[in-house]
Amino acid sequence: MSGPLMGVRVLDIGTLIAGPFAASIMADFGAEVIKVEQPGAGDPLRHGDRGRGEGANGLGLHWLVGARNKCSITLNLRAPEGQQLLLRLVRVADVLIENFTPGTLERWNLGPARLRAENPRLIVLRVSGFGQTGPYSRRPGYDRIALGYSGMMYPTGYPDRPPVRPAFAIADFTTAMWGCLSVLMALYHRDAHHGPGQEIDLALYEPLLRISEDLIPAYDRRGVIRERIGNRNPGFSPAGNFLTRDGRWLQVAAGGDGPWRRLATAIGRPELADDPRYATAAGRIAHADELEALLAEWIGARDYDEAFAILDQAGVPVGGIYTAADIVNDPHFLARENVISVEHPALGSVKMPGIVPRFSQTPGEVLWPGEELGAHNESVYRDLLGLDAEAIAALRERGVI
Repeated sequence: MSGPLMGVRVLDIGTLIAGPFAASIMADFGAEVIKVEQPGAGDPLRHGDRGRGEGANGLGLHWLVGARNKCSITLNLRAPEGQQLLLRLVRVADVLIENFTPGTLERWNLGPARLRAENPRLIVLRVSGFGQTGPYSRRPGYDRIALGYSGMMYPTGYPDRPPVRPAFAIADFTTAMWGCLSVLMALYHRDAHHGPGQEIDLALYEPLLRISEDLIPAYDRRGVIRERIGNRNPGFSPAGNFLTRDGRWLQVAAGGDGPWRRLATAIGRPELADDPRYATAAGRIAHADELEALLAEWIGARDYDEAFAILDQAGVPVGGIYTAADIVNDPHFLARENVISVEHPALGSVKMPGIVPRFSQTPGEVLWPGEELGAHNESVYRDLLGLDAEAIAALRERGVI
């Protein structure tokens, strides 16, 4: 591996998304990530997307992305012998990431105090639904539950319909990104300032609450509760998603004075730019219904390519609403390597999202997709812990690995 995190060793003992994806980001940039899984079943994400009919050859496609660049080993953390092996791995690790229900590690005699007794320099990232403290701490946490508690789900959707869950696991992935950031800050404190290792406590709902704009101060100072308004931005008009004649979606964001003038000219209504009702941002917001209806009519009378070309050439902020097919065929995405192809031994070439962000001197890379369960047992237990073939075979026989 190469990249800015080369030399950092991470033990990923979590499951599914929020904890493991934090490790996945680090793996993209050169960290040596050892993915620890339960013998036999492994991480549920290995098979988690097959219920949607999105597996291939018995493999969960989400796994290929989420576990890329990770070494896979099996280890039964419920067994005392497995716990002892993990402690041996901790001695040669920089970071341990887990996302079990609070109290689980402690029941396994693997709480942070025990871990850092083995390695005082260890950074322990603990991701859970509601954090390690507080009255809700022992509740199980899932993406949907976190969306509800964070304040994000309630105002998402249309006013006459129930709150809407985003199409992706936003809480899981946002928490993973926050988790990766927190680990890097802890590593910097440890290595640049000669500080000790430490424990990081991150709840699944907290990153979403942190990015909730003025949701909390608006309620605190003005008693305002943000409600559902569909695709409309309450401080920006005209803007929205509009259906073209050929059945594709086009979005426009022309709430500023300059874009509004260019939009009015582009759709053949330059007089609207100086109309007293629409001349100011406040006026356009007050008349959002009529402006967006006007724009919907104009776009709806044209095919996507025609409407896009007219607005784009006029300098109006306009964009598509892409499907997966649009993404993998878009020349801009391909030029920036936002979609890459990775070779899998059973599936051949598999397309997946590329590396983000782009470093000029220490770029990340994807060397392999998610590995088979226990693919690196021999190398990790032999080369890292010094176990011989007989000892490894005995551990396998006893179900420890």
